[in-house]
Amino acid sequence: MILKLPLLRLVCLAATLCLSAQSLAAEQRNYRDHTMSEDSLTVQTSEGEVTLTPVGPSALSVHYRREGLKQLPSFALATNSAGRSEAMLEQQGDKLVYRTGSLTAVIHKSPFRIEYLRGSEQILSEESGFFATETMRGFRFALSPEEKLLGGGERVMGMDRRGQRLPLYNRAHYGYTTESNQMYFSLPAVLSSNKYILLFDNSATGTLDLGANEEDILQFEAVAGRTAYIVVAGETYPQLLENYVSTTGKQPLPPRWALGNFASRFGYHSEAEVRATVDKFAEEDFPLDALVLDLYWFGPDIKGHMGNLAWDKEAFPEPEKMMADLKKRGINTILVTEPFVLSTSERWQEAVANNALAKNLAGEPKRFNFYFGNTGLIDVFAKDGRDWFWNIYDGLLEQGVAGWWGDLGEPEVHPSDTVHAIGMADEIHNAFGHAWAQLLHERQTAKHPERRPFIMMRAGFAGSQRYGMIPWTGDVAREWGGLQPQVELALSMGLLGFGYTHSDLGGFAGGEKFDRELYIRWLQYGVFQPVYRPHAQEHIASEPVFHDRRTRDILREYVKLRYRLLPYNYTLAFENSQTGMPLMRPLFFENESDLSLLDYKDAYLWGQDFLVAPVVEEDVDEVAVKLPGGTWFDYWTDEQYSGDQALVEVNLKTIPVLVRAGAIIPTIDDIHSSRDYSSKNLILDYYAHPSAAKSERYVYEDDGATAQAFEKGKYEKLHFSAENKQQGLTFAFKREGDGYTGMPESRKVNLKIHNWQQVPAQLDVTGESLPIFDSEKDFAQAPRGAWYNRRKQQLLVKFDWHKKPLDLVLKNQ
Repeated sequence: MILKLPLLRLVCLAATLCLSAQSLAAEQRNYRDHTMSEDSLTVQTSEGEVTLTPVGPSALSVHYRREGLKQLPSFALATNSAGRSEAMLEQQGDKLVYRTGSLTAVIHKSPFRIEYLRGSEQILSEESGFFATETMRGFRFALSPEEKLLGGGERVMGMDRRGQRLPLYNRAHYGYTTESNQMYFSLPAVLSSNKYILLFDNSATGTLDLGANEEDILQFEAVAGRTAYIVVAGETYPQLLENYVSTTGKQPLPPRWALGNFASRFGYHSEAEVRATVDKFAEEDFPLDALVLDLYWFGPDIKGHMGNLAWDKEAFPEPEKMMADLKKRGINTILVTEPFVLSTSERWQEAVANNALAKNLAGEPKRFNFYFGNTGLIDVFAKDGRDWFWNIYDGLLEQGVAGWWGDLGEPEVHPSDTVHAIGMADEIHNAFGHAWAQLLHERQTAKHPERRPFIMMRAGFAGSQRYGMIPWTGDVAREWGGLQPQVELALSMGLLGFGYTHSDLGGFAGGEKFDRELYIRWLQYGVFQPVYRPHAQEHIASEPVFHDRRTRDILREYVKLRYRLLPYNYTLAFENSQTGMPLMRPLFFENESDLSLLDYKDAYLWGQDFLVAPVVEEDVDEVAVKLPGGTWFDYWTDEQYSGDQALVEVNLKTIPVLVRAGAIIPTIDDIHSSRDYSSKNLILDYYAHPSAAKSERYVYEDDGATAQAFEKGKYEKLHFSAENKQQGLTFAFKREGDGYTGMPESRKVNLKIHNWQQVPAQLDVTGESLPIFDSEKDFAQAPRGAWYNRRKQQLLVKFDWHKKPLDLVLKNQ
């Protein structure tokens, strides 16, 4: 008798039997023995061995090994993370208790299972734990009922991804808008509301099931790869993130010019067009720091030339002189490169001869077709491939290229039968961009140890941030639906170490005609996100200088504001390099007890002191903004808000930008590029309020270019503190650090005290009285002194600050 069942029922039955087999295997997995070394704990079980290794503050790498299962190296772990944290082992009857920092692994012997505690609180537990079949391997964990799960990389589905089943396969999503469960940069990791991060250290094609098939189970599945995971704990979300980047690697500080304005489009066709574009920026008084060349730098057409990776001399006859001339104007040249070498390209035979390409199953260079033509793929996992690729980059660096844009690095097309030096395509697909960034960062740092690399890529793996990777969110649709998910994407990536995730400002794909309001709103938001780079298909100009006067006039002020905020923004970049704190921060960092804030993606914190809510719909004249507590000032009007929500009025010239009470915001005068940066004239805006009695802030300064300037002592920190009492205000100014080339010997400080109600009775700087002027004109002409603006309720003070500590005392009576 043959039993006939519908296909769906057969699939469900197979899945049930598979999971039942996994559960049975887990029940039969038992402890046998253990050994403790200086660096790790290894447990022998009835199925194999499990090694627990401390890999950072309150972090453990857990590696299951079974005979016959191929293992790959860890891509996620920083090379200096293992063995840095001490651990203690205690035997408690049928359990082993292994402690590192605030994280404790409790290993149950029979059946074998590991649970994790922070202090005495359970935060995570294996369910059946590790499983492996002939075609699948992974892990199963138990979820608590109210637990929220964020992360998983670039997805558009809301901040809390619990209940979702996420493909783990980096893949382009051209023209996406408000929904996408699979995009350019997937991450096999989640951040839990229980304050742990769980990272599956496996680069293979797989799936992350966050309670989709079984609501109380987190399941990771992969077709192959490393059978390991990393668990990190923290007392607070910022501490959790810092512990995570201490494990997977911290993002190095980029060159200061990376925070400036970029000219970019798809793409500039010639040297003449490049020169005309930068002239237009100067003519329209728009600061500019970088120009990005898309694929026309190596060929006249979109198709047929990828892999040339050499200047098209017809269009760019003197590239070295062109780049040198741009550099004289403070403009850095960035080139796009791709990992594909077309069989029609000028370098195909060279790549084959140098054994640079991934192979087919017969051991020959693998060829396949995709949009740009018939191609091979550079094997960045093979020494020959890395050497050949780097030699090209090295030559371009010598010519004057300042930064790299790595495109299509998912890879966009990656046949499963492609053979790489360390495995098949599906084993290492998600680590391809990671290995590419590693190649660029390590080789360039070895050749030019004094320089900070700039590496922008759209795909990578957990830990890619340690190679300076700056991701963007891919080919987003040029429409309101494309703008709307950008905060969600940036926040989600920032929670797992990628603090420079940004979008093609204005949108990239499509768009039949120019939408002025959409374009302005997107570029306004861009001032308060990590990289300011408008980029789009060229039938509508991506650069603001090529649009109408009203658009130019509005956006000119925003681009200039971006430059005025460089002391603040550069300090955010420094903090990220030290602690992993993203530049864009979710509101739940402010109020960790309010779980509803974990879902909130309509506004965010830009650093510590700005709260920004992009306008993402047309014809909006007011925006409701959640507040995380405290008092906030409108950056444009000084209007005050408190409570749970602010209803902020906007027009086409403004978006909601609020400043925290007690903030001290540093800015500088207008400049044409970051090359001209100096804090010799330093402007400080202090937002006085009785609820913020004490404030402490600092500005980090170095030369903006030297690699590891802070570690080398070539920096300066300017510390500011304010104490607001009924009888007046006291400010203290001090500095630390050995200094850097170009550091001002003294500074002229312009202090603007917002929300001040009266003319002070007395004003002293380090014991010396400052004059208080009755007229704005007299104040403007004097080198030092103060003036009270009654209309705006602002007190303006200016004075000189030399290297010594300085106190400013303001008395009301």
